[in-house]
Amino acid sequence: MHEAKRESHEGVPKGAEVFAFVAFSFFQDRIHGISHHTVEYQPSAFFRKAVARKIWLLLALAALCLLLVVVSLLVGAYHLSPLDVLKALLGAKSGKQEILIWNIRFPRTVASLVVGAGLAVSGLALQSILRNPLASPSTLGISQGAAFGAAVSVVVFKLKYLSIAVFAFGGSLFAAMTILFLGRLKRLTPESIILAGVALSSLFSASTVLIQYLATETELAAIVFWTFGDVARSSWREIGATAFVTVFALVFLYLKAWDLMAVESGEEAAKGLGVSVEKLRWQGMAAVAVVASVATAFHGVIAFVGLIAPHAARRIFGANYTLLVPATALLGALLLLGADTAGRAIIGSGGLPVGVITSFMGAPLFLYLLMRGYR
Repeated sequence: MHEAKRESHEGVPKGAEVFAFVAFSFFQDRIHGISHHTVEYQPSAFFRKAVARKIWLLLALAALCLLLVVVSLLVGAYHLSPLDVLKALLGAKSGKQEILIWNIRFPRTVASLVVGAGLAVSGLALQSILRNPLASPSTLGISQGAAFGAAVSVVVFKLKYLSIAVFAFGGSLFAAMTILFLGRLKRLTPESIILAGVALSSLFSASTVLIQYLATETELAAIVFWTFGDVARSSWREIGATAFVTVFALVFLYLKAWDLMAVESGEEAAKGLGVSVEKLRWQGMAAVAVVASVATAFHGVIAFVGLIAPHAARRIFGANYTLLVPATALLGALLLLGADTAGRAIIGSGGLPVGVITSFMGAPLFLYLLMRGYR
């Protein structure tokens, strides 16, 4: 009996250990309870304390985000005191300071939070449904596909605003479906999926450069804005559209939390638990494509947020997706807002494009994950 039990746990990935332990304990206690005519399952005190501790960590992350929001509103070329910021937000102070807060700094801060959360949960979804720790919208070519679609809409079809998001969605959806199709058709390994993503990224980047060569000066400036990746020119309409799709992705992943935990244990194990793995992958890819396309169409290619935040969240919160999903969103928001605030603190007026800073942070992590063999 004990040998069979040991054999059943061989080959389970590290990320699924928590799920396997909780599931096994639940069914074991449930069977034991039925034999004694009990009808309620009571989780252990250890499990309740562990969950409570992680909920407190979530609240601490949320508080840290609020603190960084205050710091972000204070940092810039024009000096403002905390009292000036508070009066401007409450409408008690008019003039230059109110314009600076409501038209420049506050939209930039909110955009950083929303885009960071959206890209982070997109990376979490990709890593889960593809079972690949290196998967993210930027490493699989999804963000580059969105940028290419946006460039086509500007140069070829002369479109603006939300029409650009439609073309960006088409480019990112094509990249996502290509990765999923190759993985299903050829049974690609995690390493091969990343290589396919690199190839798609190169293809879309080369195509975008060709379009830039054919563009006018005005069109070229618009395309270069996306390739930089920045939140400095965010409008409230763009922030609203990005927030809508980000909330949609968060709700989707939260509702699919147990399905994603089952997939962590392996495709066959998930199917045995009644999860439709193929349907989950198609739905997840579509959700990721929506978030990546809208974020890229309005704010440019911001790389590695979808890679860094999920890994940091897993280190702290484990594989429980009911906690991992909101934690990843908070860490992504914190990461992007911190990068944007640091860029403004370093340069002053305008600040460094946030995509440059996240690339500097993400590239070493990407190399580290490659060297440690995806574990």
